[in-house]
Amino acid sequence: MNSAPPPSSFDNDADFYEESRWQKLRRRIVEEPLIPLGCGLTVWALYEATKSMKSGDHAKTNRMFRRRIYAQGFTLLAMVAGSAYWEKDRKKRTEYNDLLEEKKKKDKRDAWIRELEARDDEDKAFAAMNKRLAEARSAEKKRLSEADARAVETKIQSDTTGIVRSVLEPGEGRRDSPLLNAAMKLWQAKSS
Repeated sequence: MNSAPPPSSFDNDADFYEESRWQKLRRRIVEEPLIPLGCGLTVWALYEATKSMKSGDHAKTNRMFRRRIYAQGFTLLAMVAGSAYWEKDRKKRTEYNDLLEEKKKKDKRDAWIRELEARDDEDKAFAAMNKRLAEARSAEKKRLSEADARAVETKIQSDTTGIVRSVLEPGEGRRDSPLLNAAMKLWQAKSS
């Protein structure tokens, strides 16, 4: 047996679930026309009772007050009967409104999360850009320091051209040096 609730006549009517206050009032009057009728009869009875009091007709006044009580009773009965008759659709409407509110909250939360993710992506891109700039600056400083070091080294070399060099330093006549030849012979004698 199917446990699903029976379908409502308003299930496929989107206007039923999304309506303004005036649309709701009109729908309620169409759904339960006896309530406005009872209210109208009550107002009419009070109006007639007021007129008869001003004219001094006590019998008509009492009759109109009784009619007012009957009209109010009729209105109350119409309200109770209409409430019982439309109870299932009102429950469905309440469930739909709850679902709609939950969906709106979820959409709002999702939009907030998307905004946070976009901001996080921007922050990450900004941090990556700052990192690349810092690396470029340090590489530039390193290149400058290497260039400066080379410049200082060439300056030192140019200043020391007339200075005596070590025997082991590369330069002119290195192989012909008597000191170097003596050192090589000593080494070869030790290793053999």
